[in-house]
Amino acid sequence: MNEPQSTFRLLPWSTPEGKPCFLAGDGTGYVSRVADDIESLQLGMADELLGHADHMLRDSKATARELRYLATGLTAALRDMRRVAESRGARPPAVGRGPEGQGGGAPAGG
Repeated sequence: MNEPQSTFRLLPWSTPEGKPCFLAGDGTGYVSRVADDIESLQLGMADELLGHADHMLRDSKATARELRYLATGLTAALRDMRRVAESRGARPPAVGRGPEGQGGGAPAGG
């Protein structure tokens, strides 16, 4: 009787009221794969934003408005990354889900 163990996963989206969404399951279903894809997309967007921030912060002609816009984007990206880290830290890494970038994402802690 080796049934898969069900855990709760913090999903990378919220309810319309701003409350966190959780998924119960073994991490192999459709919603888990959608969440993995969204987390991968968020990680990629954060990486691109960091590159943009590096470039903008070296530009002495960047305006205060541009820097505020950048800070807003970085804040949102950091919030997303904190949520991904909380989600991954609260569950064991997926086993047999495929390589990073193909629905599996990076394993927890990696």
